[in-house]
Formats: sequence, structure tokens, C-alpha cells
Amino acid sequence: MNERVTLLERFRERLTDLRVEKNLSQAEFARQAGIDRSTMSQLLSSRNRRLPRVETLVAMSQATGASVDWLLGLSSEGQSTADIVPEELAVRRGALSDLDELIVGWFKTSRGMKVRYLPASLPDLLKNESTIRFETSRFATVYTEQKIATSRAPLDMARTPGTDVECCNSIQAIRSFARGEDVWAGLSAEDRRRQLDTMTELCEELYPTFRWFLYDARQRFSSATTIFGMDRVLLYLGQMYIVLNQYDQIVAFIEQFDDLVKAAEVQPPDVPDLLRSLRAEVV
Repeated sequence: MNERVTLLERFRERLTDLRVEKNLSQAEFARQAGIDRSTMSQLLSSRNRRLPRVETLVAMSQATGASVDWLLGLSSEGQSTADIVPEELAVRRGALSDLDELIVGWFKTSRGMKVRYLPASLPDLLKNESTIRFETSRFATVYTEQKIATSRAPLDMARTPGTDVECCNSIQAIRSFARGEDVWAGLSAEDRRRQLDTMTELCEELYPTFRWFLYDARQRFSSATTIFGMDRVLLYLGQMYIVLNQYDQIVAFIEQFDDLVKAAEVQPPDVPDLLRSLRAEVV
């Protein structure tokens, strides 16, 4: 069975179960969730082939207390312990996938909150299109236009007053990029210089809302992680995503992240100078 159809069926089942559990008619449930009765009927119809918009999911979650992950069948409990999201659910050629839309929605609802970010490579919000196109060309399951679209969400969030974004990378990862080593082999010197310029400009523009800490990978290690306030942790493990939204788990990941911040050898105000020095070495 198609994974997307399965996701829709799970959503309809859980929406129905939630309405029955609360002993509400469709009209009463729609009113509590702040949506039209016609929209509710459409969502519950077996003929419907579209998931609701992120805004609708968030409204339902806030009105009922059920997590968005549970509504979509990505967790077994309203307050999940660990939800594994196969990468297949994150792939849809030519448009944002269901998971892309969720992640964009999480960034939007995190405006005004603290977000902690450990990227798999460079921070998405600092990448220009040339870097994204080079990076995605290596992966069969990652589509460039999707990646470009989703990278705008954290940048828009970082530009929102009141938002607090902390990011950690290893110094080695930044130097490896500047030198065109490892996964960056083949990216031209000119593209690397432009990307270093972009990162320098954005670091200076966004500081102190966005603070980038660089630690020594010989002393610390962490997998790619995004922590959305106290709401959830998103882990990227190569072929799957894991979503955590239990309080104790979120706190544990925050403590690990804060340990990297404390161990950082390059502090945010000094990052632009480091980037300029690395740019001067690019040949």
C-alpha cells in the first residue's frame, strides 16, 4: 500500500477516535478546533486524498491536547516517547513532502522560542542555493527544490524578533568545507568563497538572535539534532528521522547541547573572523 495513503488512513482513524473519545459531534469537534464543519467532513471522508494544512493540524493539537505526531500516526501515544519517521515519508518529487511541511510548521510555531540546532553539515539557514544544489546532487532521495524551500523556514525564524537560535558545529567541519575536502570535494573554489561570504554576512546580520558555536570534534561528538523549544527533538539518522516529545528526553538533549556550547572553542562573535581567514586560504 502507498505510504501516503497509509498516513491519510491513520489520520482519519485517529481523528475519529479522538472525536468519539470526547463524545463530540463532528460539528462540535470542528467548533472546538476552530475549523469549518465542511473542512471536518472533508478530512474524515474516505474520498479525501490530502492531509490537512499545518495550521489546521496545530489548531487541532492545541484544541484537543493530542500531539501533531499522534494525529498523523507517527507516534503511538499522545505524548510520544520515540517516533520513528521513515525517510520514504519525507520524499515527494516536485513538492514539499508531508515531513517537510511538518518541519516547516515546527519552525514557524517556534518563532519567539529557543531553538537549538546541530546540523549534519553546514547550518541550512546559512547555505546558499549553489551549496544546496551541490550537496543534494549526491542523494537519490533528496530533491533540491524541497531542500531550498525548507531551508528558508529556519532563516525566516531567525529573522523574527524575540526568537533565540543557537547552533553548534565542529571547527573541523567548517575547515573541511573551506578546503573542499571529504563530502565537499568537487565544489569549486569560487562556490566555496561565495558560501563563506554568505555565512559571514548572515552571522553578522543575525547576531545575537542566531549564535553559532564551534567545538573541537576531537573532544566532543553529537548526531544531527534540532530541539524546538520544550516541544520536541528531531533527530536525523541518515535513513530515518526520530521525533521525541517527552519532557525528560527533551531535557536530556538540551543538556547535551549545552555541554557543546560550554566546550566551544570559537564563540559566536568570533565566527565571522574565522570565516574570513578561511576564505583567504581558499585557492
